[in-house]
Amino acid sequence: MSAPESPAYTELIGHLQKTSLLASCAHLLGWDEQTYLPTQGAELRADQMALLSGMVHERTTSPRIGELLSQLENDSQFNNESPASANVREIRRTYERATRLSQKLVEELSRVTTLSQQAWIEARQKRDFATFQPWLEKIVALKREEATAVGYGDGLPYDALLDDYEPGMTATKVQEAFSPLRDELVQLVQRIAGSTHKPDRSIITSSYPVAAQRSFGRQAAEAIGFDFSAGRLDEAAHPFCSGIGPGDCRLTTRYDENYFPQALFGTLHEAGHGLYEQGLNRNAFGTAMGTAASLGIHESQSRMWENFVGRSRAFWQHFIIPAQRTFAPVLDDVSLDDFYAAINIVEPSFIRVEADEVTYNLHVMLRFELEQPLISGDLQVADVPAVWNETFEKYLGLTPPDDAVGCLQDVHWSAGLIGYFPTYALGNMYAAQFFNAAQQELGDLSEMFARGEFAPLKDWLRTNIHERGHQFQADRLLEVVTGEKLSHQPLTDHLKRKFGALYGLD
Repeated sequence: MSAPESPAYTELIGHLQKTSLLASCAHLLGWDEQTYLPTQGAELRADQMALLSGMVHERTTSPRIGELLSQLENDSQFNNESPASANVREIRRTYERATRLSQKLVEELSRVTTLSQQAWIEARQKRDFATFQPWLEKIVALKREEATAVGYGDGLPYDALLDDYEPGMTATKVQEAFSPLRDELVQLVQRIAGSTHKPDRSIITSSYPVAAQRSFGRQAAEAIGFDFSAGRLDEAAHPFCSGIGPGDCRLTTRYDENYFPQALFGTLHEAGHGLYEQGLNRNAFGTAMGTAASLGIHESQSRMWENFVGRSRAFWQHFIIPAQRTFAPVLDDVSLDDFYAAINIVEPSFIRVEADEVTYNLHVMLRFELEQPLISGDLQVADVPAVWNETFEKYLGLTPPDDAVGCLQDVHWSAGLIGYFPTYALGNMYAAQFFNAAQQELGDLSEMFARGEFAPLKDWLRTNIHERGHQFQADRLLEVVTGEKLSHQPLTDHLKRKFGALYGLD
């Protein structure tokens, strides 16, 4: 659709696109911080990030934006579900949020989180929460200040932070979605624990040379459609995807020579994010139409490629022989079914990013339950390790032996990303519904995967989700694409079907 003939609209979009160019510089520095920044460069990087954040905030809150929005919102062509209307709607939403935050707060958040991420790495290496505690206290105080400034109406302070990642979502709505999912997951975990089927874990804990893993991971990412002429893959303490801008998408993963799933499924997960970034409309960069609908929708893409595709039997019907060649002699005598069972072992474990499909969402729910009282003030930062361990024991029946595999395992809090975690489980629910819709339209996806054909699914996602950008809010996009409202049922049906077969459940 061509852009509306409106000088105000043209000026507004031009302003936002230049602002996005400036923000992309900060994104690039953020990627560098997590991958190649020398330790002694942290102070300078903090100052650089604070300066750029302040400059972006100044442009984002320019009074001229408010003037242009007022003109456009009185024009009927910007009051529907068209792409141009979506741009105006989302510019208004972000403008209202940004103008409630002082430049001082924005710059301080950027400075503190840059330094705290370096402190987190050190604390994690030392397995010592006390080293990180002062930084988390600063971050929580700043995020409380942000929530108060943004406002949350009759809701909870946490809602103001959650809305930044999942627009329109509230803690109450998340709880309503999570409660039935939690009940069904707990029952499924118990049934699996009682099964006599015990996959051979040694298959995935043998020696897998890092160089071979790196090569195989890149091969898998290319196979599902990630374009390495417009992206790259590096290493980081915590895997992530950074969409710098059109033609530049950075993925990271981490390697363990004695644990095969970590790097490969981390790479597929981040490549799923990367496919979304590479599928956005390049010409709409800096606008809603060139932006993901929400982080939950973003997670639906990464979790779909990691689990619904990468951990499927069909995927390995295609990839088992290349894997046997790459990792000879480790997989020489391993059958397809044994390998498939091994990469889908269900058992409570400490690390979220390495958790199986069944227990993964319980890790997310734990974090969701801790973040709310942290922001409300009902949980003190000093008490986080004890409450974490207590809740972990309740959900997963395990007590973390140290903070590194407990409350220090994720980078999110050090980066100030409080309110982010619920989007992972929401993403799993979205993924199940999107995958069902794709299968109904495209036919048997398993047959395609077994032949190494991943383009039909990628193209379907590109047309139905990626290219739509943020034309719709997440709940509306789900309805447009699938005809359904958000539900835990498609996800639990998938898990029961898949793991019922793997573990011989009735």
